[in-house]
Amino acid sequence: MTARHASTATAATGSADICGFNGGAVHVDAATIGALASRLRGNILRPFDTGFDEAVRVWNGMVQHRPALVVQPVAATDVCEALAFAQSHGLLLSVKGGGHHNAGTAVAEGGLTLDMSRIRSIEVDPERRLAQVAAGCRLGDVDGATQEYGLATVLGSDADTGVGGLTLGGGFGYLSRRFGWTVDNLEEVEIVTADGVVRRAAADENEDLFWALRGGGGNFGVVTRFTFRLHPVGPSVLGGAMMWPASFAASVLETYRSVTEAAPRELSVALTMRLAPFADVIPERLRGRPVVGILACHTGDETQATRDLAPFREIEAAVDTIKRKPYVEQQFVLGFAQPAGLHQYWKSEFLSRLPDQFLDVYRSRAEAIDSHLSQLILFQLGGAIGDRDAMATAMGNREARYIFLAAGTWRPEDPARDANIGWVRSSWEALARFSTGGNYVNAHNGDDEEVRTRAAYGHGYDRLRQVKGRYDPDNFFRMNRNIEPARE
Repeated sequence: MTARHASTATAATGSADICGFNGGAVHVDAATIGALASRLRGNILRPFDTGFDEAVRVWNGMVQHRPALVVQPVAATDVCEALAFAQSHGLLLSVKGGGHHNAGTAVAEGGLTLDMSRIRSIEVDPERRLAQVAAGCRLGDVDGATQEYGLATVLGSDADTGVGGLTLGGGFGYLSRRFGWTVDNLEEVEIVTADGVVRRAAADENEDLFWALRGGGGNFGVVTRFTFRLHPVGPSVLGGAMMWPASFAASVLETYRSVTEAAPRELSVALTMRLAPFADVIPERLRGRPVVGILACHTGDETQATRDLAPFREIEAAVDTIKRKPYVEQQFVLGFAQPAGLHQYWKSEFLSRLPDQFLDVYRSRAEAIDSHLSQLILFQLGGAIGDRDAMATAMGNREARYIFLAAGTWRPEDPARDANIGWVRSSWEALARFSTGGNYVNAHNGDDEEVRTRAAYGHGYDRLRQVKGRYDPDNFFRMNRNIEPARE
């Protein structure tokens, strides 16, 4: 599938004071901005232009950053022009793929933002089982295109997430137990580095850069295209949710542990404790009440899938929507529950096992949930993730069997911001002692310090600094979970 977007450069009028690389304001006159516009195939947007608000909107409603200028490239040449412009004037630059990261680093306050949404094409080669995916694509775009051929790659479980951010941060989803992290399925990358050069990074070219891009985030340049390895998946899977009153939590948690410890790689199960949503599928007696639930996806034989999930069905559920369904439908489920604009504050840790004490603390922290949108999540990992060497990619954490997420979510009008953040932090503090020591960089918040970034990369952090020093020695790409370049 290929989706093409026609483009014409929008003439920018008026000068602008733009946030500089080192924090001060840089005045750029109208003629200079106009000259940039004339060199672009894509658009330039100012705050008064139609489309500007959409271009700077991000998933986390707590983030309200406003850049002074937005460039919407349609090709790598536009990215080169924008980078040269930003560097020549010393401007703070950010890159927005899907804008789904909690920290809101996709938009530079007062700076120059590259909005990649118009580079949104996909080309699938079913014979070679490869997909070339432009940097502005969303996960749903990719799944929709590849499932036309009964193929898929490892992506997250919210179809509206941007491919770029998910991939560069490592990435995981329902297929990770079969095929590893998202970056384990990355074959090559087209990237514009800080020196304005368009490079190919792969196992046989710019190998150090390719290693770093597979988990090191947006620290090394602007990716314009990803090439993914595809696998036969679907077009239908056994998937859906089950839910019980929280009084069943001890039994459900024990079943979750026993099922996931013995599960084949075709099965991936997430567990959540929360207050039940006010949704038609939820019995009225449970809405707004504490519940425990699972979200399962089995990509194997239907008979085996039914057998593997049978232990959960031995516990009488209030909700059971697990059935045969299109894989793309399974991938859209979480997006409906987490629409853009809600306020988000999350903490994560990777786990190697689920000891009794962890499950006890997990249950007690779930009892303290106050927001109807917040939840404690366990997502099953393991399987193929552990097949590679710990340093095979910048995304390490190969010992992870689970990831724990304290997901604080509330509506913008909810006055209990501090209480919601406090619940996330106290839950994380109570459960972090069970961690492998690693955490997921894609779940960081804006207030997470460097120690969290170091922990996310573990033993690979120093190597990432070395690669950063080679490709971005001045730390031009700093609007991210930043890795300081090593100095010679």
